[in-house]
Amino acid sequence: MANPTTMSLRSSPNSRWQTCNKMQYRDFGTTGLKISELVFGGGAVGGLLITQDDDVKRQAITRALESGINWIDTAPSYGQGKSEEALGWLLQDIEEPPYISTKFTIDTRNPDIYGQIEQSLNQSLQRLKRQKVTLLQLHNRIGMQTDKRTIGISEVLKPHGVLDILDTFKSQGMIDHYGITALGDTAAITRVIKSNRIASAQVYFNLLNPSAALTPPPSWPYYNFTGIVDTCFEHGVAPMNIRVLSAGVLATQTRHGREMPLTPGDTVESETAKAKFMFEQLGVSDGTHAQTAIRFALAQPRLACVIVGLAELSHLNEAIVAAEMGPLPKEAMVRISAAYADYQA
Repeated sequence: MANPTTMSLRSSPNSRWQTCNKMQYRDFGTTGLKISELVFGGGAVGGLLITQDDDVKRQAITRALESGINWIDTAPSYGQGKSEEALGWLLQDIEEPPYISTKFTIDTRNPDIYGQIEQSLNQSLQRLKRQKVTLLQLHNRIGMQTDKRTIGISEVLKPHGVLDILDTFKSQGMIDHYGITALGDTAAITRVIKSNRIASAQVYFNLLNPSAALTPPPSWPYYNFTGIVDTCFEHGVAPMNIRVLSAGVLATQTRHGREMPLTPGDTVESETAKAKFMFEQLGVSDGTHAQTAIRFALAQPRLACVIVGLAELSHLNEAIVAAEMGPLPKEAMVRISAAYADYQA
């Protein structure tokens, strides 16, 4: 997560962990839920719940819950079910288990959308050892038309389409809420948000592409997600920040091979160049690179939460300390705006 040469946990030399008593909680859209501003990411890029041994997994979950984190995000595709399976046994004896979100992906070549969602959800619940999940999210990109792995907006919104099917599983008590992954065509994503039917949207937002909530100047290259967070706010939808560390590019100069830009036109090389420039302008006064990136997201009050991917226990503690440090101050945000304006590709 962070460059070993720059990582500092800011903890007492006599303590293994620095205690965080300042976890903040935010409204999860209009659901009535209050969730921790940091969410434990169980994804494949970080991979802690997939690749680490059982003791490390147990320590990570214990540390997260003790810090005040009350939401864990996972998906069947993370480690081909290993992330969900790990949570199934890790949370089995937790007296007050956290909220859990998981996902499903539609194979657009298969017309049986209902059957696909039903099978995916049942398998997720079995791995998680739960009767229901707090949130189930469509994991496909959304476009105006169905094309390969992108699902068309009509398939999402039409009668007996994806959202109608999710209503069925909600009425059966298998899910509390449902949402989407806000990747793909921005206009199509916005239309789904405006349907007033979904509870959440996983929103791509970070220092390298803040366009979902903040529009950079033309000098800064980015895929345009302009208006997504505003539209979520207007329609009571909870924006869940994904890729806050851009798959690690914003956290470390070490490449693990799992970096995969999600936005058209971006490459690991182009993301690395922008990250290098940004941190040259910012310096180290706002924490490690990872902490600066997390605090940048925490400075956006309309985001419901920031999902942080983790590979090691130290990464979790670093993120918790970032939350304790609080959102970036106004002066840092001014320097970030200046960096966007001064950038030359």
